[in-house]
Amino acid sequence: MASGNDMKAATATYNGFIKAATWGTGICIAIVAVVVGLIAS
Repeated sequence: MASGNDMKAATATYNGFIKAATWGTGICIAIVAVVVGLIAS
């Protein structure tokens, strides 16, 4: 089994990845909305 310290590091890395993925998804959705708006106009 992993030691407690390794689990803390793994949890921190996972939480950082989830936060980055969430922000990235939001930014991509915003960019797609702008592009679709430009194409539609």
